[in-house]
Formats: sequence, structure tokens, C-alpha cells
Amino acid sequence: MSKYPEVLVAAALGLLAATSSAGAQDAAAGEKVFARCKACHAVGEGAANRVGPHLNGVVGRAAGAIEGYKYSPAMTEKAGEGLVWDEPSLTRYLENPRGFLKGTKMAFAGLKKPQEIADIIAYLATFAEDGSQKAAQADPAGDDGGRDAAGAAETDTAEAAGEAEEEPSQAGADAAPRADEPTASSVASGSDGLKFGLGREATDDEVAAWDIDIRPDGKGLPEGRGTVGEGMIVYDQQCASCHGDFGEAIGRWPVLAGGQGTLRDERPEKTIGSYWPYLSTVYDYVRRAMPFGDARSLSDDEVYALTAYLLYLNDIVGDEEFELSRENFTSIDLPNEQNFIDDDRASEAHYADRSEPCMSDCKEGAPEITMHAAVLDVTPEDSDEKESRGGGID
Repeated sequence: MSKYPEVLVAAALGLLAATSSAGAQDAAAGEKVFARCKACHAVGEGAANRVGPHLNGVVGRAAGAIEGYKYSPAMTEKAGEGLVWDEPSLTRYLENPRGFLKGTKMAFAGLKKPQEIADIIAYLATFAEDGSQKAAQADPAGDDGGRDAAGAAETDTAEAAGEAEEEPSQAGADAAPRADEPTASSVASGSDGLKFGLGREATDDEVAAWDIDIRPDGKGLPEGRGTVGEGMIVYDQQCASCHGDFGEAIGRWPVLAGGQGTLRDERPEKTIGSYWPYLSTVYDYVRRAMPFGDARSLSDDEVYALTAYLLYLNDIVGDEEFELSRENFTSIDLPNEQNFIDDDRASEAHYADRSEPCMSDCKEGAPEITMHAAVLDVTPEDSDEKESRGGGID
């Protein structure tokens, strides 16, 4: 018999609720999942094609049917074969876009959780072709069904709890918590007054999973290696749809190569070869955040290979057989490293002055604009361009 029958009751209720709702489509949850898609797609009133086509009315729509959007040849061919975006076909496509349609421009690697796929399809199904939003279809289990199940569970578990309370203590001292064992109430209350008392210390493996930053001196680099040629293959598959075949970028996605000698220009081009100070930043960022929409999906060897290929695109290494590894990583210096200096602002007079700053009437006269930003739209968004480039659900 558990020492905490009330915990068993709560656990039983939670398990029953989870079981009754498993597999149900949730449009509200799908809206959260769709946040990953907004860089390339739009839905709702006024939605327009972005990097990918708008998705109003996509559920039940024939593939390749959005007028004015330039689809990939693969999608155009599939549309000619009669592909319709019903729930089964969308499920297969969202799970593995390139596996479902070889040659698609879809840069996203796919959703790995079936529940997320079901939820996002439910969310997209709420939008009509004109962008108006329909009410989400009620789940067959429904709120009433859920309440009935929960009510039955409360009755059953309450009776079980009552039986547990009425049962005489036959285990004696074993049934009571030890003096040094935290109780449910003490864990929640943080009775020592200094900490909450929640959770436990992280294990070494759990800390290591988060401790992935790479320092300029190479500390934190994992074991691994990759060549320029291997990196080119990974780049073509995972990166070129946004960054271009040679790092020149597509649309307003970031340029990765070139720009040497432009830092003093009015519009400098800041790339890995022209601006970045340390190679560790390249490896760390690619490993942590790329490819877009599927971060942390690359192996350490693939990241080494991609980094080697980016060095090659920027003419920092010239040998196509060059192999980057943990052993030779710190021997690579980026061209602009010497132009970065230590932050010594604390020693400047402006920062050394500890007097109270002026907060009102600090300057005579009305405020006036003295400078304008040169570029405001630096991220991909709605565009009136005739040709949409890049990748998405096409």
C-alpha cells in the first residue's frame, strides 16, 4: 500500500485523462505548432505567398493549385497526377517532406511527433480558401465525454482512497515515511525557507546534454571529423534552399560567403569570411540552431563537414580534400579575428561616472529624428515579388 494514497488518486486521474485524450486532434495546439511554419507560410485573412504558398483551404485542396506561386517541378508533376492534400497525404508529407516527394523545395525536415502532425492539420482545416476561420470540429470524445470519464474516475478513485484510509495499518512503522524522507507536502512547500525543494540535482548526462557551447580555444568541441566534400553534400541537402548553392543566399536569407573588403562600405556584407572572428562560433551556431526548423538534427561529424565546406566557400581553405576535426580546429584563424578587441567599456569615463543619470528635461527643444535605419525588413515576410523563392509546403 502506498504511503500517499492521495498521490495515487491524482496519478490515476491523470492517467485516465491522458488516455481519453490521446490521439485527439487539437486545433489550439496545432496553432502553436504552426509557429514553426510562419517564416515560410501564412494563413488567415489577407494571407499571401511567402517563401512557400499560403495555406488557406489547404486541407482538401488539389496540390499545386495556388495561382501565382512557382512550384517545384516535382510538385507540378505530382499535381498533374492528381495529388490532393487530404489528411493522409498531409500526414505523410509533414512527417517526411523529402521522403514523400523527392525534389520538393520544402526545406523543413518534418515533424517527428504524430500528435503534432494531427494537431497542425486540425488547425489548418479551420481556414477556408478566403482566409476566414471556421470553428474547429469537436472531438468525438468531446468535453462532455471527458467530464463523464473524469467524473467516473473521481468516484472510483475516491472510493479507493476511502478504502485506503479505512484500512488498518498492518505494516506498522513501514507504512509511515521515515524522518529523513521528504513527504509530498514538504517537497511542495519548501519548508526550509531557503529553497523550493522541488526536483532533484541534474545527472552528469543531463548536464552534458545542455552543455554544448564551444569556446574559441576549442573547449567543448566533441570528437568527430568531416571533409569539404562531405560538407558539400550536407549543405546541398540541408542549407542551399535558403542560403544558395554557394552561400550567396536566396531572397533575404543570410549570406554566408564573400563580402571580403566591404566592412568599411556604407552597406557592409558581414559573412563568415569577412566579419566573424572565431570558427568556434560557426560550429556552435550550426550545431545548436541549424538547419532551420530542424535544429540539433545534424551529427557532430556532419557539423564538422559543414564547417569545413563553409571555410572552403570563403576561400579560407582551398583543398577540396581538407578534413576538419577536433585536433586541427584551433589552427584555423578567420581573417577578421584581429579586428575584434576586448570590451573595456567599464574603464571609460562615461561608465565610470556613477552619478544619477538625467531622466527628464535633459535637452532643450522638442525631440527630433537625426538618423534613419537603412534596412527595416531584414527577415523574410510577406512579399509582392513575382517569384517566391526558397522552400516550404509547395
